[in-house]
Amino acid sequence: MHVRSDVPLAGLTTLGVGGPAERLVEVTTADELVAAVRDADEAGRPLLLLGGGSNVIAPDEGWPGDVVLVRSTGIDRDGSVLTVQAGHDWDELVAHTVAEGLAGIEALSGIPGSTGATPVQNVGAYGQEVAQTITAVRVYDRAEKVDLVLAPEDCGFAYRDSRLKREPGRYVVLEVAFRLHPGPLSRPVGYAELARTLGVDVGATAPLADVREAVLGLRRGKGMVWDPADPDTRSAGSFFTNPIVPLDRAVEGCPSWPAGEGHVKLSAAWLVQHAGFGRGTRDGRVGTSPRHSLALTTEPGATAAELLAFSDRIVATVRERFGVTLEREPTAVRPW
Repeated sequence: MHVRSDVPLAGLTTLGVGGPAERLVEVTTADELVAAVRDADEAGRPLLLLGGGSNVIAPDEGWPGDVVLVRSTGIDRDGSVLTVQAGHDWDELVAHTVAEGLAGIEALSGIPGSTGATPVQNVGAYGQEVAQTITAVRVYDRAEKVDLVLAPEDCGFAYRDSRLKREPGRYVVLEVAFRLHPGPLSRPVGYAELARTLGVDVGATAPLADVREAVLGLRRGKGMVWDPADPDTRSAGSFFTNPIVPLDRAVEGCPSWPAGEGHVKLSAAWLVQHAGFGRGTRDGRVGTSPRHSLALTTEPGATAAELLAFSDRIVATVRERFGVTLEREPTAVRPW
């Protein structure tokens, strides 16, 4: 394990905000990860786990304890099942599956971050989500001080949610197993925008490489493929989840999709835009991306406080105008 002191969190997150970590511990294996977590817990030091830093709003005050930087990598294959270490770069994994002719996560191309974070958020995009392919999540349970293997039904997956997210701080993801589908074609394309880009009908399939390139193109057009040289990608991707509301609370004119009996999913991007926060709306060093209103971006020197204040304004305005409460997708870390 590599230990450093007073390392700015801003340089370890895609939003580029956050003060110094008192103690930064970089681990490269699952055993090192467990050891680092146990060491912090036994010493009573506050603990923050950090992977790719793409879904975190780090505190301006920094972190008064241990930040464990998860850099464990590796893919083991057993037939169509891939077991992947928590720190493995997610998009590298997706590219690997496409190259190996394994379908199931190709529409999740271009999403920044690490593999271990994907079951926590039940990451999804363009008609796919990781819950559709995950067969097991190996975790360290900090409460019971044991390793566990969680089956999908134990994970409590829901839209952008899971048991791992609902019990924050308890479970440390060590590795994730995915069952994929061998063959040159994608899973059925379930997202209309992607189908149009590919020139196929919704529900049809397409070559895996074509789906990946189409998704990357769509995401780049929205500024949602992380590029350190491109300030428009200095974000956490979609900042708000699409709200699910009862049918009688649907918003007139807002695009919506069925979301279970008696409910619909509303377009958060439409709500943000029509609340007066269209693309390129700025408030000092923070604002909406000029490419997509659902991505909030920061400029050099921006603070977490500025970003959260701006997002709170959006939430309050959407609630006032449409009676719908938006939920943040990235986690705002508190140092207490």
